Amino acid sequence: STMKFFSLSLIATLLAAATAIDEELKQQKPILRHPHLITWKNDHIQQEYLGQCDLVMVHDGEFADGLGLDIHIRTKTAGSWSYIKSVSIKIGMDVLEIEGSPNPNDEDAHYWYNGKYQEDLQDMAGFPVEWSKPTEYTQQYNIDLDLQYPGKGITIDLFNQFIRIKLDGDESVFGNTVGLLGDFRTGKKLARDGASELNDVVQLSDEWQVLPSEPRIFHEVAHPQFPENCIRQEHPLIVAPVEQAEVSCSRAFDDPTLIKECISYAMSS
Repeated sequence: STMKFFSLSLIATLLAAATAIDEELKQQKPILRHPHLITWKNDHIQQEYLGQCDLVMVHDGEFADGLGLDIHIRTKTAGSWSYIKSVSIKIGMDVLEIEGSPNPNDEDAHYWYNGKYQEDLQDMAGFPVEWSKPTEYTQQYNIDLDLQYPGKGITIDLFNQFIRIKLDGDESVFGNTVGLLGDFRTGKKLARDGASELNDVVQLSDEWQVLPSEPRIFHEVAHPQFPENCIRQEHPLIVAPVEQAEVSCSRAFDDPTLIKECISYAMSS
């Protein structure tokens, strides 16, 4: 079955080559990469214009026979670019919020389970959750959906503070989702009314800013919150992916080994 995959390494630090022709694109796998947010149907969106706010990446009220699924991202501006500071996932009544750390020597798992920091984490609404540390500088959380969707899952990868999410599932898993990724079946970037098509990134992100009527699934409130608009950069940074990977990784780290691994991670995303 086709893997639906997207990366959340927006920050101009861990970027994959958006123009690369790889197996994921050949298999029509959605990928969130700098400098584009790629929807379910591989439509590119300039993600520098997402700005700073809480955004609905994915919502499906009927997920897993009515348990429901929400994936919210918290973006933050940093100079001329924006990045994902944290991601929060809600399944049923359980919430898992994940954040990285800019300190390369920090090996702790920074997460909040149902609002409690580093609470014992074994499952979300019955779906097993495993944490691992594949390499010295990376961490991984895997939510196994096999109980409801055999062989499918949600994976959150971290390289220091940089976050990437993989959604492994076909139409039976994510076919009813709405949000920034657009309509699963058509690939159209739709407004909340389910009909209006939004091709302007600023309008799209404003449309999918988390509303007061939606679940608050981050453990603390951050500025701005609706009805305040998302904060925008005056001059979003848009450059070639490989060059940006080198420049941004060099800005993020001093250690040559870390810079090299950062670039390697970016280009393999």
